[in-house]
Amino acid sequence: MSELSRLTIAEARDRLRAGDFTATELTRACLDAIDGADALGSFVHKTPEIALDQAAAADARIQGGAENPMCGIPLGIKDLFCTQGVPSQAASHILEGFRPEYESTVTTRLWQAGAIMLGKLNMDEFAMGSSNETSCYGNAVNPWRRGNDDTALTPGGSSGGSAAAVAADLCLAATGTDTGGSIRQPAAFTGITGLKPTYGRVSRWGIVAFASSLDQAGPMTKTVRDAAIMLGAMAGHDPRDSTCADIPVPDFEAAITGDIRGRTIGIPREYRMDGMPAEIEKLWADGAEMLRDAGAKIADISLPHTRYALPTYYVIAPAEASSNLARYDGVRFGLRAGLAQGDGITEMYEKTRAEGFGPEVQRRIMIGTYVLSAGFYDAYYNRARKVRALIKRDFDEAFAAGVDAILTPATPSAAFGLGEMADADPVQMYLNDVFTVTVNLAGLPGISVPAGLDAQGLPLGLQLIGRPWEEGALLNIAQSLESAAGFDARPGVWW
Repeated sequence: MSELSRLTIAEARDRLRAGDFTATELTRACLDAIDGADALGSFVHKTPEIALDQAAAADARIQGGAENPMCGIPLGIKDLFCTQGVPSQAASHILEGFRPEYESTVTTRLWQAGAIMLGKLNMDEFAMGSSNETSCYGNAVNPWRRGNDDTALTPGGSSGGSAAAVAADLCLAATGTDTGGSIRQPAAFTGITGLKPTYGRVSRWGIVAFASSLDQAGPMTKTVRDAAIMLGAMAGHDPRDSTCADIPVPDFEAAITGDIRGRTIGIPREYRMDGMPAEIEKLWADGAEMLRDAGAKIADISLPHTRYALPTYYVIAPAEASSNLARYDGVRFGLRAGLAQGDGITEMYEKTRAEGFGPEVQRRIMIGTYVLSAGFYDAYYNRARKVRALIKRDFDEAFAAGVDAILTPATPSAAFGLGEMADADPVQMYLNDVFTVTVNLAGLPGISVPAGLDAQGLPLGLQLIGRPWEEGALLNIAQSLESAAGFDARPGVWW
């Protein structure tokens, strides 16, 4: 593997402008790495021709004095983002053959900044999953291994392909989306940085919807500084997305000063779950001590409605999914099931959706339809909406009391083996989101930072939750944690 593909965005930016190599050379190094890593299942639609054309354009811009830090940076794009003329299937059979005639706002902004698309990345079908095992393309595989054990591990989900590609140095960074932890959980499982911005900071236009009040796109990168750089290119008001906030986009990288003296970091007592592994508990305590040593004040806080977050999320998210996924019916785009003589429009809908959606998507559609039905709307969906407001109020009160950020574990464990949860109750899989769903329900920014290894040599992450619209301050605290943790481990190349 070329050393070029191992670079961070910040390193590549500086060296591209110094003339050490060209964007074309950097892109070719990534394309070679991708071609040698099919065993990871991370890239599902490779776009080398587009990449090299964009790289040539980036070289011309750099020679002309281009200042955008993303110019010449090769990226992987999660299959949930619509990319013009390139398959965009959301990892589902029901969108087989769909090639959009338009580009998502996020990818449009990245290409305008001079970034380069290497291809589309694997994910859980319609972003529904925590292990990247529901994809129509097959599993994405974590590049990490447990010691000398050859068991294939999950890279997490739903942005598992993005996490695996960044961790394996196939690209310098990738886009992800986060509905209940789908950026932060896979980032923690693969030893990279994953940032979920404030809801409304980044446009959702052109991103295949799962749960519209929860979905948010963000960067998946090798460092906190890279996350700041990439977020600056992705963020900004979009009149085509009514939920996208019309507020200025600050210089997130400039906010990283390394000075967090006087900042107050909250430690929520409700996140100390029964049965939490000792390694996670210790990592959390060590992280708090690192921030204290950097000059922050550590304060115990209470978020009393945390216990209701997971059931609230798994009412609201499927309800919104059942509504969003009603558009996939075989009429306008994607899969249309074969019909028998005499079948009508209803049979076409039923057969197309039965063949096109996988089991997990079908399960969530059924749950969502149930909680929205006439007899259960008030008992489930309306009640969940009210509890969501209480969860948000808990955070508002903590921030109003002077807390600048909140430190929690990112996941309840390190990466588990692919197939190990196959026979488990679905609720066991949903518990992977126990530390992350509150952030989506409250619309807050959150970031996962790699902070250590477990006894089997697998990465573990810590999560920082910030005040709304204050990603710069959050990134600065995350940078302090990253520096103190000194995480520099890499997976051994076995693929």
